[in-house]
Amino acid sequence: MPRSSMVDLKPSHRPIISYRPIRPADLDVLEQIHGDVFPIRYESEFFQNVVNGRDIVSWGAVDRNRPNGQNDEIIGFVTARLVLASESEIGDILQCDSSRSGQTLVYILTLGVVETYRNLGIASTLIREVLKYASSIPTCQAVYLHVISYNNPAIHFYKKMLFKCVRRLHDFYFINVELAAVVVTCMRNGFKAMAARLWKHDDKSPKWSKCKESWGLIRTTQTKRVLTPEGSGCECV
Repeated sequence: MPRSSMVDLKPSHRPIISYRPIRPADLDVLEQIHGDVFPIRYESEFFQNVVNGRDIVSWGAVDRNRPNGQNDEIIGFVTARLVLASESEIGDILQCDSSRSGQTLVYILTLGVVETYRNLGIASTLIREVLKYASSIPTCQAVYLHVISYNNPAIHFYKKMLFKCVRRLHDFYFINVELAAVVVTCMRNGFKAMAARLWKHDDKSPKWSKCKESWGLIRTTQTKRVLTPEGSGCECV
């Protein structure tokens, strides 16, 4: 269960949510929110990389109607990075053209919203920011992330966003000295068109080809991972 939230559980005002890049001044708040919503501790280097844009892109949500001088304090966030498709866990599923070098994926690292502000569409909008970013990269083939296999609300959320569960990796992460399985979710074909539709607030369901599903065990040659900020597998929406 998350530790106490940074804001009152029932704000007396009507939120006005806007979005902006995360910046150095957000460091302390970003660290505290991660501590509130995730069951793991992130290293300070991760937060420094986020707020300074070192190989990580990020967006924050703020409540412009929040009182007491907190109207620019982030209450939600998403962090992501660009990775080579050939170095990801789903390169074989995507079947990228081996003759084309430099094909990439956008990997979502963390996504979270302060408890008080959930169910307001903030997480969905943050994901749209990621899709828009990915659609602007010519070499990007897909957007993907890890979700802990027992985090059913997060899995349901990504399915609503038209991500597909493409692989289950058993005993993939060490969390609190225990092994945990993760589900890899991916959006591939049509994500650029979907990004455009999302930004136009089109209510119709976008049509896109489904990814090949694979629910097999992780290959025995692949080593287990200690949970790190670069691959949390934890999503709190």
